[in-house]
Amino acid sequence: MRAVEGNVETLLRENAELRQENADLAHQRAELAKRVDILHEQIAWFKQRFFSRSSEALSEKDKQQLRLFDEAGSSGPQADEAENLREVIRVAEHTRVRAKRRPLPEAFPRDEVVIDIPEDQKHCLCGAELVRIGEETSEKLDVIPPQLRVIRTIRPKYACHSCEGSGDEERPAVRIAPMPPAIIDKGIASAGLLAYIVTSKFCDSLPLYRQEKQFQRIGVELSRRTMADWMIAASQACAPLMKILEGRLRSGPLLQLDETTVQVMDEPGRANTSLSYMWVARGGTPQAPVILYHYAPGRGAEVAKEMLGKYQGYLQTDGYEAYDRVCETAENVVHVGCWAHVRRKFFEAQKSSKKAGSAEMALSMIGKLYKAETERAVHTDPQEFAVARRRLVDPILVDFRTWLERRASQVPPETLLGKAVGYALKQWPKLIRYLEHPAMTPDTNACENAIRPFVVGRKNWLFSGSPRGAAASARLYSLIETAKANGQEPYWYLRKLFEGLPAARTEAELLSLAPLCSTET
Repeated sequence: MRAVEGNVETLLRENAELRQENADLAHQRAELAKRVDILHEQIAWFKQRFFSRSSEALSEKDKQQLRLFDEAGSSGPQADEAENLREVIRVAEHTRVRAKRRPLPEAFPRDEVVIDIPEDQKHCLCGAELVRIGEETSEKLDVIPPQLRVIRTIRPKYACHSCEGSGDEERPAVRIAPMPPAIIDKGIASAGLLAYIVTSKFCDSLPLYRQEKQFQRIGVELSRRTMADWMIAASQACAPLMKILEGRLRSGPLLQLDETTVQVMDEPGRANTSLSYMWVARGGTPQAPVILYHYAPGRGAEVAKEMLGKYQGYLQTDGYEAYDRVCETAENVVHVGCWAHVRRKFFEAQKSSKKAGSAEMALSMIGKLYKAETERAVHTDPQEFAVARRRLVDPILVDFRTWLERRASQVPPETLLGKAVGYALKQWPKLIRYLEHPAMTPDTNACENAIRPFVVGRKNWLFSGSPRGAAASARLYSLIETAKANGQEPYWYLRKLFEGLPAARTEAELLSLAPLCSTET
């Protein structure tokens, strides 16, 4: 009997152990399955990152998917208000319209070429002379490669043959007019040539070695080293103007910051493979925005603090922690988040995950926030727009926050969707602050658009040859991007700047050369 009881106890113990082993194996199997899903998601993200289009615009299939979530969540007065933002588009019957060529600009010079019939064909068969009754004209666009010219400055010299002058400063023996001041003193570069080289590199992303080859093809030997020295000298001459623009940068209600990497050679104490950073700040007034680049070897909070200076107002950035540390110590600076970065994380989750639904729901609600920005065109008064926007957006934010908190407890934080949800919740207090001022938008896209020309150019010229060159690039990019933001053509602005800057002495004269709207200067 005791032997039987012992066998039963052994069997029960072994059964319990087997059950525990099965439970452990099931748990391991679930963990491995979750890990496999995460790895599949990461592979899909890498494929999307490196082999798919980089645009974050949704495809037509994605838009149709989002409409399903719009319908599922459209109930009640909150949805009715959001529904008012949708455009009703009526498509007329299709009729094929023959495309017309746009006329060439009237400002272009015209060279007329007359093609007439021979004189012996200007008589009718009846013998009468033909009368000109009209003409047909057509225009073709021609291009002439850059034409260089030499500006030869002649300064007559005068002397007295009677007394030959006293030779002192008041009555020199030989009198000659002084040379006009120039950006490149005693150099061959005119303001026009300098503006052309700067615009070619920083607007057209044409590296100096390619410009060197272009000049060689038209018979001019101009080394890239010489052109680099010219640009450094021009940027240093613009330093007083940059001080004025820095003051204008911090004069508005909003300042945006962003940064990107740059490789700089010959940095003291650093290897040439080290990465440095090009920072960009966008501020000023809505009528006259100012964009300033700043080169720095690091990405620490001290750089952002230096760029802020004594600024007081709203600072809008992405979720980089250094900005949080700056705002904790800065006085009267309110930190605002960026919805574009939140949307980007949900977009990556939507493209990489095999399970559709949650990411699309988030993208749908974020899209409703952006639809509310169309009210800006309806209300001319900024305060009226701010009130109308808040009335539309507040219910959406309440629903979105509730959805995020619910999904945070359901989604593994290691997944892309979990990271997107966690990022949105962590940034939430800063994300909703854009509603506090009518000049603010939900994102920092304006600042990112300002830094994009630098990123495009970096793909061509790859690195800066020295810290002095990187600082010069920052100044020249600042002037060009600020000019573009204020509706000025970069080449003609730089030409005017380089012509007038050497003679500018007062702050008023410098301000007249700033790349701002005329109403602001």
